[in-house]
Amino acid sequence: MKISVTVKPNAKEEHVVAQDDGSFVVSVKAPSREGKANGRLMKVLATHFGVAPSCVCIILGASSRKKIVEVTL
Repeated sequence: MKISVTVKPNAKEEHVVAQDDGSFVVSVKAPSREGKANGRLMKVLATHFGVAPSCVCIILGASSRKKIVEVTL
């Protein structure tokens, strides 16, 4: 499934919040440098959906806070 995600890097706590429009807001502790936030995003989403991190892939927006992510269930 493809989902729209807004990432909030440098957060104090990591969590996933579902929005009314079907998108998600994901807060991660990692900084938005050198792909660290993207790597942590994939791990947090994998834990949330109960899949392996290799089943989560960023399709669009690798350098943006708004991303399209594919999760293979």
